[in-house]
Amino acid sequence: MESILIVDDDTSIRMVLREELEEVGYTAMAVDSADAALNFIDNDNPIDLILLDLKMPNKDGFYFLEELNRRKKSIKVIVLTGYADIASAIKSAKLGAADFITKPYDLDELIVSIRKVLHM
Repeated sequence: MESILIVDDDTSIRMVLREELEEVGYTAMAVDSADAALNFIDNDNPIDLILLDLKMPNKDGFYFLEELNRRKKSIKVIVLTGYADIASAIKSAKLGAADFITKPYDLDELIVSIRKVLHM
């Protein structure tokens, strides 16, 4: 079973998304910050994909992507953000994000993206 880490500071998004992903067969875990996600990864927890919010207090999603690259971790990332613009999408892609989806998300669209990215 593939595992997905949700990184979002919004508790309700984390809870709902985790439940939705588990209902379709994924193992889903959730953390509320970039630092918590990096700690989770540094502890060698098995992660196949990260769903990453960009706008979080303290350290944002771009910081997380830069740190992921610096640590040479090859985990696939889909950015899932409520603050979508072309500049953010381009920067996310340059930092290694495989897809960029806006909130509120369509679950079917998100699942299609997850399947596509996991099998790249």
